[in-house]
Amino acid sequence: WLYFDNVNAVGAAGLLFSATITTSDLAAPPIISLGVGSSPYGIAFDGANIWVANSGAISAGANRNSVTKLRAIDGVTLGTYAVGSVPCGVVFDGSNIWVANNGSGTVSKLRASDGAVLGTFSITGTNPFAMAFDGSNIWVTSVTGTGTDYITKLRASDGTTLGVLAVGHSPSGVAFDGANIWVQNYFSNNVTELRASDGALLGTFAVGNA
Repeated sequence: WLYFDNVNAVGAAGLLFSATITTSDLAAPPIISLGVGSSPYGIAFDGANIWVANSGAISAGANRNSVTKLRAIDGVTLGTYAVGSVPCGVVFDGSNIWVANNGSGTVSKLRASDGAVLGTFSITGTNPFAMAFDGSNIWVTSVTGTGTDYITKLRASDGTTLGVLAVGHSPSGVAFDGANIWVQNYFSNNVTELRASDGALLGTFAVGNA
């Protein structure tokens, strides 16, 4: 519970006051650990539930190569759904969950309401990794192993490839700022800015070392 100490009201109307709020008597919030599958990696929130990619990259435990759906309010497992090999990135598009299957060279699209697989789509590059949603399209980074790596733009409604754009070496993160896509290039020590509407390169900016 809370109590107030040193309360000092000022003014006839009591419009200004100062107080010290002591919270030392509050119970510590509980820490809950929830079981999912093998080597959980990517995570996303769909407005009601948490989705976790079970990559199985470290151990071949139960539920590898799958995503687990947890009810956010209490952590109850609502389902575990098979996807491709070594799922990493996960993103929600407003209706569906997209999963980057790093070991399969594909992305999976699942209906968020029931986990039904709506499609599996190939990506340029051997290792899809990070994902972002721009309001209409899914952006997926991928690594080729040659030092020339890519980001693929997929139309979210049907998975059609709208563009494949070269970025830096080992793109491991991607974000949308409302107009542009930003790609983190791990081994290039920079980030790439692309215009989301047409993929035009807007800049490459140095950041820290890998």
